[in-house]
Amino acid sequence: MQCQPEYSVSQVLTFCLLLAFKCSVVAPTQLNHQLSEPHWLPATATWYGSPDGDGSDGGACGYGSLVDVKPLRARVGAVSPVLFKNGGGCGACYKVRCLDKSICSRRAVTIIVTDECPGGYCSNGRTHFDLSGAAFGRMAIAGESGQLRNRGELPVIYRRAPCKYPGKNIAFHVNEGSTDYWLSLLVEFEDGDGDVGSMHIREASSSEWLQMNHVWGANWCIIGGPLKGPFSVKLTTLSTGRTLSARAVIPSNWSPKATYTSRLNFSP
Repeated sequence: MQCQPEYSVSQVLTFCLLLAFKCSVVAPTQLNHQLSEPHWLPATATWYGSPDGDGSDGGACGYGSLVDVKPLRARVGAVSPVLFKNGGGCGACYKVRCLDKSICSRRAVTIIVTDECPGGYCSNGRTHFDLSGAAFGRMAIAGESGQLRNRGELPVIYRRAPCKYPGKNIAFHVNEGSTDYWLSLLVEFEDGDGDVGSMHIREASSSEWLQMNHVWGANWCIIGGPLKGPFSVKLTTLSTGRTLSARAVIPSNWSPKATYTSRLNFSP
């Protein structure tokens, strides 16, 4: 994945502000909020790609080839802007279920937001899911997945669901193009909310948390420097404000395009 700033260096420097925080959180905390969506809401759904395919190759969230392998494989989906939230909705998980009892099962499919569908069915403020062919077909009763896909656009109901990546801890991918003066990160395998509302990093030699800027999709960056690792990373979820801090998760000899796995994750 080629990760470059959308703005000029001078523009990014203007809003990549450095905020100082005392390091007080070293493990997941919950601010008396829960990701709970007990009520099903109306929406529409379509599918794209090959009939039994995995959907996006990459996508507007920037997950790249990660969407082609388990646990994301065949569970990915593009959503309309109202759910994409300019990239803030990346990583969120939803349950989606179709309603026609003659062809739809009672089983909901769980999808992970990895892409945006900005036009067509997804325009004009509509709530719409554009699913992989495989995910769309899983809403059908046994043996009817092909017939369901032939329906095209379907009325569905959906609700938010906690993301679950069994056996996985949160990982931080260092995006291509990162240097000691421009560092860009992507969060992977976040249980629970799945989304990111803010990110900070802390250099080993400092007690200050430096605020990162949301650039595009699920990508965050900071300009400064020279930045010296190892880096601790603190993320706060968008949906419920839960916070997690991973100490020295990115080593001093970090390299672009590498992924570094923490020892922590949220509870789904």
